[in-house]
Amino acid sequence: MFWLLSPEWSPACETKAVRVLVAMSGGVDSSVAASLLVEEFGRDRVVGATLKLWGGSSDSGCCSVADVEDARRVADQLGVVHHVFNFTAEFEERVVAPYVDGHAIGRTPNPCIECNRYLKFDRLFDRARSLGFDAVATGHHARRMTTAEGRHRLIRGADPLKDQSYVLAMLGQDQLARSLFPVGRLTKAQVREEAIRLGLRTAMKPDSQDVCFIRSDEGRQGFLGDRLPLHDGRLVDDATGEDLGPVEAVELVTVGQRRGMGHGDDGRRRYVTAVDVPARRVRIGTPEAANASGVDLHTVTWVDDDLTQGAGPGECAAIAQCSAHGRPVGCTVRPDGNGRLAVTFATAQRRIAPGQTVALYDPANPDAVIGSGIAA
Repeated sequence: MFWLLSPEWSPACETKAVRVLVAMSGGVDSSVAASLLVEEFGRDRVVGATLKLWGGSSDSGCCSVADVEDARRVADQLGVVHHVFNFTAEFEERVVAPYVDGHAIGRTPNPCIECNRYLKFDRLFDRARSLGFDAVATGHHARRMTTAEGRHRLIRGADPLKDQSYVLAMLGQDQLARSLFPVGRLTKAQVREEAIRLGLRTAMKPDSQDVCFIRSDEGRQGFLGDRLPLHDGRLVDDATGEDLGPVEAVELVTVGQRRGMGHGDDGRRRYVTAVDVPARRVRIGTPEAANASGVDLHTVTWVDDDLTQGAGPGECAAIAQCSAHGRPVGCTVRPDGNGRLAVTFATAQRRIAPGQTVALYDPANPDAVIGSGIAA
């Protein structure tokens, strides 16, 4: 496949003046994204928007009062209009509630991906359209490229250590056609250099690392404990069924976890292989037992066409990435006829926790996302 690595988008590509709404989280990436857009389109064509998502207290992520203030002050410095959109009800319904409900049944949802799916690239896009904007920009480290045929592709960011294509792997043609990722062509060091050059207040602000609606002083246990009953349970040997002791809260344990699972008689670390919340049992085993040859995916999305269609017996090659910074692995994907995909890894991988996303990349161009799905 031939890839046209042209600029993401420029005014010369359009016959009308382009208006861009840039999502400003209060971090350095979205601040620099806004500044680059102002340079390209002019400040009268760029408007900043910060999403108020979480109605509770926050000291991390991108939902704190300080983050909103940082975004507003950067917008003022750039000379662009800044809005705050209140999406707290949608965030609770689409992100927080499913996160809690997932843990209640032994699943481990990825709230950042669901926020992108339902809030930033759905609800925000609808708001932008209603306000007459032509495109929405974010500070994600990813790139949007266009083929010679005019199809849009999602490409890894230029900085491999900061690449965020994994958390955008659910995007399709409709979203990509109206998306801009201005910092995707830059390394993180270059982003900070640009922010310093412009004197932006966010230039040296640390990156967000945690789930935005969970405070550091409460952690998952405190947050989930306020929203659902947590039950103690038992650790069970995966091979023998032997009872190995207590576990404080089965709802907080995730498949693949090793922390808190101790060691076997041979001194090797033990890993979680399965979580059965109704039975209050967590199965643990050796590193080999914690590996799997594949995973089934639901909620499957494709960046472009469904690549399993017309691929021989319905099976095609891909590259799987099973976490935000996981090591990519070759695989084959095959539809099961019920809207799901069966993924078989070239080499066994650590079991994927149900609820986690698997991003799929093109073997012919390993930087290009072709689709994604959620582990069943």
